[in-house]
Amino acid sequence: MELRVLQYFLAVAREQSIVRAAESLHLSQPTLSTQIRNMEEELGKQLLIRGTKGSRKVTLTEEGMILRKRAEEILDLVKKTEKEITCSDEIIIGDIYIGAGETDAMRIIAKAAKKLQKDYPGIHYHLSSGNATFVKERLDKGLLDFGIVFGEVDLIKYNAIRIPAKDVWGVLMRKDSPLASKEVISPEDLWDKPLILSQQENRGGDITQWLKKQAGELNITATFNLIFNASILVDEGLGYAISFDRIINTTGNSNLCFRPLTPKVEAEMNLIWKKYQILSKPAEKFITILKEQLNDGPP
Repeated sequence: MELRVLQYFLAVAREQSIVRAAESLHLSQPTLSTQIRNMEEELGKQLLIRGTKGSRKVTLTEEGMILRKRAEEILDLVKKTEKEITCSDEIIIGDIYIGAGETDAMRIIAKAAKKLQKDYPGIHYHLSSGNATFVKERLDKGLLDFGIVFGEVDLIKYNAIRIPAKDVWGVLMRKDSPLASKEVISPEDLWDKPLILSQQENRGGDITQWLKKQAGELNITATFNLIFNASILVDEGLGYAISFDRIINTTGNSNLCFRPLTPKVEAEMNLIWKKYQILSKPAEKFITILKEQLNDGPP
């Protein structure tokens, strides 16, 4: 399977039309159609559902959707590799890709990036937000240079630097909620309340254990991947979100407040990257600066 043909396929998926995709690629429609059909024959799977005679719109089959996701990852990795190889030895420019969950500890990463920027303004940063599964998957595929993950790290598979910060779990709620008058929140306080949990915690984790209840015994009204979106649900009165502190602003005119859990629940975090991975020059500089910063003391 050629990279060129993967680009053709992505153009069709994007345009939802072979005609429009052919125009954007400066190809004839028959040529593009032939390339896509050859790909389908090579894979032994139908990738597109062609429209009826009166409609030129095409949609992806299930196999087509899988290929689109993988093709995007493959082409992103090719571009990343090309940039790393073609950079001059004397001039350090390029991209650093970091994946992380939402955490205030990102400030530590930001401080290192800011310090590095002074000497190497040609380095650019690309952040992807997601849970530990998302981060590790993209690390393993080479789409990320570094990831910030919570909890224990597989040190056989990854190098790790412990981030000297801990995120505190608590409850994000409206200031006029019944629990807002409490200084801390216990498991019993939440047993009969509508809860908004992270998708990862909803499948079992530290918070599920802290709650002393199975998911089926709780009133889980919603789950989230990004706490900012969940905070809007909280603001509209849908429920109480269990999340980390210092991510959502609860000061000033905010309708929301945050109360920590009791017993206290904290999450340690590490910056990780694949073992035996050859880091790009920008990534090597970043690790050096970060280690220096951490050795100098708390940020």
